[in-house]
Amino acid sequence: MSHRLNLSAEETDRVIEMAWEDRTPFDAIYRQFNLPEKDVIKLMRRELKESSFRMWRKRVQNRATKHQKLIGATGSTRFKSTRQKSISNNQIT
Repeated sequence: MSHRLNLSAEETDRVIEMAWEDRTPFDAIYRQFNLPEKDVIKLMRRELKESSFRMWRKRVQNRATKHQKLIGATGSTRFKSTRQKSISNNQIT
């Protein structure tokens, strides 16, 4: 079932940017845009050149940082600068 593949151009650009970021899990994209991982993959396949899509897919497949449940306890021990703004659900608070 497709959730929201008809995003605005700005939303599409942001989803692509978040998907390319190594440290942004698919769960964050789901919380902000209501797109599960399978729909993010469909969007990336549709919007990227074939070679770019293959390169991205190879990079994120089974990557712990893209899948919240694979991060486990190590996700909470990542360094965060005290000068960095607080971010909640990928929105600056």
